[in-house]
Amino acid sequence: MRKIIVCTFLSLDGVMQAPGGPDEDAESGFEHGGWQKPVSDDEVGAAIAGWYEPSDAMLLGRKTYDIFAAYWPTADPGNPFTERMNSMRKYVASRTLTSLEWENSTLLEGDVADAVRELKASDGGDINVVGSGDLAQTLMRHDLVDEYRLTIHPVIIGTGKRLFADGAVPTALEPVGVSTTKSGTVVGVYRPTGRPGYDSY
Repeated sequence: MRKIIVCTFLSLDGVMQAPGGPDEDAESGFEHGGWQKPVSDDEVGAAIAGWYEPSDAMLLGRKTYDIFAAYWPTADPGNPFTERMNSMRKYVASRTLTSLEWENSTLLEGDVADAVRELKASDGGDINVVGSGDLAQTLMRHDLVDEYRLTIHPVIIGTGKRLFADGAVPTALEPVGVSTTKSGTVVGVYRPTGRPGYDSY
């Protein structure tokens, strides 16, 4: 069984919107695009690169696909990540796209949850969900996420899309590996273990 792994950059207050640049995602008037680089470091980059080693595919929502497809095909070939991103299999969940131009991309058909269940049961390595907040919400609601790999950066944004937004399914998590980089970023890997327990002091 393949694992579905949500890989996401978060601010300390849980914002995941537009970490990579000012023009990445200005939806709802978001004015803080590009917040990640000033609070990142080479240890964060090494951790992210490691997230892709056991994976041979990405699962993307339409917005993240559009951003990646506009960037990676013409990105610096000297960047070792460029070849990796272009060569990996991409599965795309979209209600509006009818064709995909980026190499090795496949449009999921029918119900997203059913399509992802089929992917999980197919042969291959792990599948990383990168960005794609709306898609991640859908996967969480259907108990399809096997692992979270998060970089939690020392900055408060205050507004924007959050990975664990209001209405997120209450979930207990097992920490698989947690470390802190020299910039103060927490790199955490967590696995869902069911519903949380409740008690009092």
